[in-house]
Amino acid sequence: MARITERAERFAKPYRIDRGKGFRLRDHDPGDIGIFAGDDGAGASDKQRAQAALREGVTHLAEMQERLYAQNEHSLLLVFQAMDAAGKDGTIKHVMSGINPQGCQVHAFKAPSPEELDHDFLWRCSTRLPERGRIGIFNRSYYEEVLVVRVHPSFLDAQRLPARPPLAKLWQQRYEDISAYERYLGRNGTVIRKFFLNVSKAEQKKRFLERLDDPAKHWKFAEGDVAERAHWNAYMKAYEDMIRATATPEAPWYVVPADNKWYTRLVVAAAIYDALDDMGLKYPKVDAARRKHLAAIRDMLARQKG
Repeated sequence: MARITERAERFAKPYRIDRGKGFRLRDHDPGDIGIFAGDDGAGASDKQRAQAALREGVTHLAEMQERLYAQNEHSLLLVFQAMDAAGKDGTIKHVMSGINPQGCQVHAFKAPSPEELDHDFLWRCSTRLPERGRIGIFNRSYYEEVLVVRVHPSFLDAQRLPARPPLAKLWQQRYEDISAYERYLGRNGTVIRKFFLNVSKAEQKKRFLERLDDPAKHWKFAEGDVAERAHWNAYMKAYEDMIRATATPEAPWYVVPADNKWYTRLVVAAAIYDALDDMGLKYPKVDAARRKHLAAIRDMLARQKG
């Protein structure tokens, strides 16, 4: 297990942001492929090695998830944020492919409903938090309130906030509320890991064109996604400020290179394994009296006919 832990840390640690002060998005390359960047670049052998490592990682994640479920003390919340076509859905699908569905819940948050707008901005996510022993995945989250709402502040009108402060102060207040919320969850057993899949603008364009050129991918394409590209710089500024304000050792951000999906998935899997490993998960111990009782039940069952 020590070897597995070391490998997971090697893949995940370079992208972990524990403290946001001084964070600059431009220091993080969306095309980075870590240890696979050799003289010949991302050759087929590198991709195959990464995919083999991912398959191994998925197996170990399933084992760790079983311990999490059995121990029933912690829960794990995974938050995914990204620009469109960065690969959130595919990453979740591939990384969590070996997890028992009974122990994992995925929630994709779209535009808020009228009921959700009648509550505070954290409410709809609070109702979807994972129970103890389970893994919860948020495909987008309460962070949309300092991302898309920041880029499109007119969305605030539907929230009918009383005495709305100036926008700069409002975003700061929301960063503070989010950090306090995550601190509260952590103190009550919910371990939080947050992933920003960092795709480049050029790669996003390439993926949009692939969706348009392949009839089998037309269902993935939304015209609104292209419209949001016009706000690229505003989104990058919002992501940078968000990570600066909300990255903590207890609820870190991982700024994951997303131009190469095979590498993105490996980094995310490593970070999740690292989070589970840090919990010190163990199967519940059975005391001597309980073992004696179970042995008696076994003897009785063994003597039964049929």
